[in-house]
Amino acid sequence: MAWTNDPLYVSGILCGLVLLAFWLSKFKGWKTLGTPILVIIMAAILANFGLIPTATAGNPVYDGVFLYMAPLGIFIALLEVDLKSLKNAGFPILAMFLIGSMATIIGILTAWFLVRPQTEIGPLANAIAGMFTGTYIGGSINFNAVALHYKVNESGNLYAASTVVDNLVGIVWIIATLILPKYLQKLFPRKKLASSTHKPSVKKADKAISITSLSALFGMAFFGIFAARTINGFYPQIPEIIILTTIALALAQIPQIKKLSEAHTIGYFLILIFLATIGTLCDINSLLQSGDLAVTLFMFVGLSVLIHGLVIFGIGTLFKMDWDVIAVASQANVGGSTTAIAAAESLDRPDLLIPGVLVGSLGNAIGTYAGFFVAGIL
Repeated sequence: MAWTNDPLYVSGILCGLVLLAFWLSKFKGWKTLGTPILVIIMAAILANFGLIPTATAGNPVYDGVFLYMAPLGIFIALLEVDLKSLKNAGFPILAMFLIGSMATIIGILTAWFLVRPQTEIGPLANAIAGMFTGTYIGGSINFNAVALHYKVNESGNLYAASTVVDNLVGIVWIIATLILPKYLQKLFPRKKLASSTHKPSVKKADKAISITSLSALFGMAFFGIFAARTINGFYPQIPEIIILTTIALALAQIPQIKKLSEAHTIGYFLILIFLATIGTLCDINSLLQSGDLAVTLFMFVGLSVLIHGLVIFGIGTLFKMDWDVIAVASQANVGGSTTAIAAAESLDRPDLLIPGVLVGSLGNAIGTYAGFFVAGIL
């Protein structure tokens, strides 16, 4: 149906999903899931029933979300960060991130020997293992770096199926990292970091948004993204997300900007739109078309991430680590900086925004090395 691809229609649906998820989250039962999880699940359902296009099918709206709205949401959300959060949360989340990176390698190697994906995949199985090692330590940059080296991208069906499985498992893990801290905190209470007390004094959705604040926030965000991309053009070795974070962090320390309490509401809305778009990556129909290959990949990758989760949450339990810190660190591994920020914001932990970005960027730096290491030894 051509009308389901219309950018205006798709934009309206995404906004409607955020509204519906926010409304549902006020009721008992739905409240347990929370707005971020609801918006991901509902977008995935609509995409798979053909009521909106899947992200793999492509749409200008989704391109715009990934290119502009996600960075806008990140920038505006970072304007509420207090530097004390980096001092208090920096080392714990770094430690958990490095443990999570090792947990990814352990998960991949264990799944390799249990699932034996080489039987179905063939000679490129080791490259696939390296790709998923890289992406679940640093992100899609590392996934594609390993894929290009081993020319997996030239094997169309295998590369496409791997991408869909990556998206599907990634979405499941986003939901898991948003649910687990809430339940684990009830079952096994943990003392939260001192930085968790540094939160905005204004309630998220009850503050009226003024024209002054709106123009100031979006003006700074647009110029901040422009500056970050310009600087990245001259110095490509510096990740754009690091430049963007630095600019936002510097601005966040200015007293007048700290008074723009609407930043939380606007940043949260943009991140929810981003999460709705993430939901459309869950393209089950594409996965089913790959047959036995899809089953093998899903078992291999799913088991790898499950073992990653058991290891990082298990070690975090031994050291009585803040559950939110473990979740954001794990999400920085599996999803990267952007989804780590989304997780921190969704868990109402602005103190973990900057640490999440930093460890996510560290993952970009080391993920490719880890990917080639695993592909090489296999």
